[in-house]
Amino acid sequence: MLFAAILASGGLLFAFEHATVAGKCVLALLAVGSIFSWSVMITKMRVIQFSRKQNARFLAAFRQDRQPLRLFEKNARFNGSPNFNVYRAGCREVTFHLLGSPEVDETFRARMEIADKISPAQMGAVNAAMERAVGETALQLESQMILLATAVSGAPFLGLLGTVWGVMDAFSGVAMAGTASLGAMAPGVSGALITTVTALCVAIPAMFGYNFLVTSIRSLIVEMDNFAAELASDFEHKYVDHGARETSVR
Repeated sequence: MLFAAILASGGLLFAFEHATVAGKCVLALLAVGSIFSWSVMITKMRVIQFSRKQNARFLAAFRQDRQPLRLFEKNARFNGSPNFNVYRAGCREVTFHLLGSPEVDETFRARMEIADKISPAQMGAVNAAMERAVGETALQLESQMILLATAVSGAPFLGLLGTVWGVMDAFSGVAMAGTASLGAMAPGVSGALITTVTALCVAIPAMFGYNFLVTSIRSLIVEMDNFAAELASDFEHKYVDHGARETSVR
């Protein structure tokens, strides 16, 4: 798509026709890189937009009830919400320590009402489970970002390689012909420069897309960290027996 647009103008079409075989190979690699980078940018933008929408839906449902395990008890699903991944991991861990099993059945509420509170040490395991969920979800959000980073940093060097190679071939042709004229050199130099132009057209959109996506992903990770702290506070107030620590000290 981008490669065809670049060749649409007459000057670039002329340069492409006079590019060497090595230059055309570089252009083919850049075209593949452009397709991958645009695919990653479009996919990630959709994922981030969907994640934000699902986060908003989940937080609205979570904050309607002061019972932190209510959504877990109802087996609610908010697929695509990073915060929900943290919530599910924390609920499964705290339920395991309260009831001995993370499974939810028709007796769940009755068992919760008579369950003993957990100790601060067990709450530490719950916090660790939520931290693992934050890390795993962050890795999922950051997946394939290496392709954009490679396009930003690698495409200009690949284009420069094609340009230097093409200029070298152009000067070699002039040296073999024994005559140096603008008409003899211009087609070869023009064919050499098209790789740098194409490389910049690949790297510049990838750079803007990478910066936008990195900032958006970091904001989602911060939101997960904040929600994990909020959920841990709710668990602490409702399910943790802080007297257990005082008793053990005595």
